[in-house]
Amino acid sequence: MSHDAKLGGESAQPADEVLWKERLYPNVWVWIIVVGLAFVPAVIFAPINMSIGIVASVIALIILVIMLLTSMPTILVTKTGLRVGPAHIDRTYIGTAEAFTREEATRQRGTALHGLTYLCIRGWIDAVVKIEITDSEDPTPYWLVSSRHPHELAELLTTPPPTPETTTTGV
Repeated sequence: MSHDAKLGGESAQPADEVLWKERLYPNVWVWIIVVGLAFVPAVIFAPINMSIGIVASVIALIILVIMLLTSMPTILVTKTGLRVGPAHIDRTYIGTAEAFTREEATRQRGTALHGLTYLCIRGWIDAVVKIEITDSEDPTPYWLVSSRHPHELAELLTTPPPTPETTTTGV
């Protein structure tokens, strides 16, 4: 039995159940570009010393992979909040959410973009979700977030958060 499977004879429930989790992983072509860029030091050092070039390329590859992996944000929706990368907001301050793809997504990232928008967009993901922020004290009108499943995410965010279920036990 796992350590947290039961607490005090009752089933343990997470404090804030995760309803959606999406990690914005890069596409294959991004990884190909990273590997290609890692060969640049080998080309630069080839006339001097090929061994140094190979070592520099391996180091460059490791650094580029670490940078790419640490820059991948996660979208996390719970019953009470939304976290996109480092930003977090309570779901009570979320208004409408709209999904955009193709040309309309490009327009949302470009000419239709408000200057105070919180952005978490990745060039390797075409679709975006526009999430309205209703907090009167927050100057950010909306968040624009890349997603591989924009319609599902928008639907989840516009649906009221689930209320805790009350359970009755027979004595």
